[in-house]
Formats: sequence, C-alpha cells, structure tokens
Amino acid sequence: MTALPDNPTLDEVRAFVAPLLPAQAAFDGWNRTALGNAAAQAGLDAGMVELAFPGGAMDMIDAWFAWVDAEMARAVPADVLAAMKIRDRITTLIETRLTLLAPEREALRRAQAIMALPLNLAKAGRLGWRAADQMWRLAGDSATDFNHYSKRATLAGVYAATLLIFLDDDSNGRAETRAFLGRRIDGIMRFERTKQQWKARSQRRPSLARFIGRLRYPAI
Repeated sequence: MTALPDNPTLDEVRAFVAPLLPAQAAFDGWNRTALGNAAAQAGLDAGMVELAFPGGAMDMIDAWFAWVDAEMARAVPADVLAAMKIRDRITTLIETRLTLLAPEREALRRAQAIMALPLNLAKAGRLGWRAADQMWRLAGDSATDFNHYSKRATLAGVYAATLLIFLDDDSNGRAETRAFLGRRIDGIMRFERTKQQWKARSQRRPSLARFIGRLRYPAI
C-alpha cells in the first residue's frame, strides 16, 4: 500500500482508503461506521476521511471500483496482453477483476444491492461503463465510431451478468463463473464478427445515390 503524502488532497485520501473499505463494509455495510473503521485502520482522522466521500455509500463503492480498475491494469501488463488474441485479452481482464473481488464477495453483494436502488442506477451504470471502457482500452481497442459505444455497452452487460453468477459461485476454481463468462465472451466475438461482415457487405453494396447521380449526369 503506497504511503500517503504529507498534507494529502481529498482525492489522495480517497484513493488511500479505498482498498480498506470492502473489508469493513462486509460487516458494517457501506456506511459511516465502515468509513470510520477504515479511517482508524489507515491512521487517519475520521472527519477528513468523511470529507473525501461526500456522496456516502456510492462514493465509497466508486472508490473501491476505481482501485479495482487500477489494480487490474497493474496485474496484466500491456506486453502480456499484446501476446493474446482479443478474446483472451477480455477474458483475462475480467477474470483478473474477479480475482481482485473474490476476497470481498460479501462487500460486493452489499454494494450490488445499493447500486440497484432506483436513485443509484444512473451512477451504477456509469461505473459499469467505466470498467468496460478500461478493459477495452487495455485490450487495445481504439474505435471512435459507433463501435466504441456498442463494444462498451455489450461488455458492461456481460460483466454485470457475470458478477451475479460470481456472487453465488461455490464451485471449484469458480468453474461455473468461468463457463458462463466463456459463453458470453463467445457471444461478444460472434457479434463483433457479424458487425464486421455487415460493414464489409455494405461497403460493396451499390450506392443508390451514386446510381441516381449517374442517371442525371451520365458520363460523356
């Protein structure tokens, strides 16, 4: 755990406390009690730590997930991913996230319940999008057109569904979760191949506008 600098900013306090939160939230819930216990564990003033999380539970969950994002990137270096096929990159990144989350499944279960509340759905969606965006970026995706959005929306859905299986998976080596994830990743890859095939066919398809233009302005 990186040491906190002297006179830290609230963002630095937030990042420092983030990995300590789930262990506390698993017992006390995502609330001020867990935040105070995490502050005590970190040796920080509870009042200062509360200032770093003005949004309460959702800010705490956000900070934890941001820590997972960062740890995932550190755990799977770019040169390791570069040697894999796209399918394997995405699978590896999701499985790395699950490994990071595995010790804190109860905290994750409580976090999912909070995020499912109507007033939190919008922010929960943004957190899912952020995770999917980082995974695609780490996987080397550089799309800027509609594909940028469709890939992230699809992966966010797959990741969310996989988490639901993961929460109740007591199989050896998370076999049920791995099998579920494998099927869903296959679906993503089929979808991406279909899009590419459709795009290729549309580029070869005769243009009605060009045809009409030739009727009006025939070549001399």
